Amino acid sequence: MNNWNKLTPAEERVIVHKGTEMPFTGEYTDNKATGTYVCRRCETPLYRSHDKFDSHCGWPSFDDEIPGAVKKVPDADGHRVEIICNNCGAHLGHVFTGERFTSKNTRHCVNSISLKFIPTKQGEE
Repeated sequence: MNNWNKLTPAEERVIVHKGTEMPFTGEYTDNKATGTYVCRRCETPLYRSHDKFDSHCGWPSFDDEIPGAVKKVPDADGHRVEIICNNCGAHLGHVFTGERFTSKNTRHCVNSISLKFIPTKQGEE
């Protein structure tokens, strides 16, 4: 038995059934606050705010993950690489390389609904 968070139907559609939220609608697309993005289902830390960048693609974009937190698997469409939470298998989105948005040349395109943001407390940096 797992202790995962209960998901709303919209969260379940993306996280469990590998859906995608509409572009430019997610709560974290334009978030510029300092903190950590965790998996909405199991709360495993996935991304740090300093790895987030504005790609203008409609979803939060990161050029790096917290080591060991994200697993890359072939997408069912046979063309893309899906990213999932390495702890609970929650669908996060897709990873793309070669776009040259950042020096790391990687873009994790993540559904906001798959994430929860934990802001850094004052003086905690």
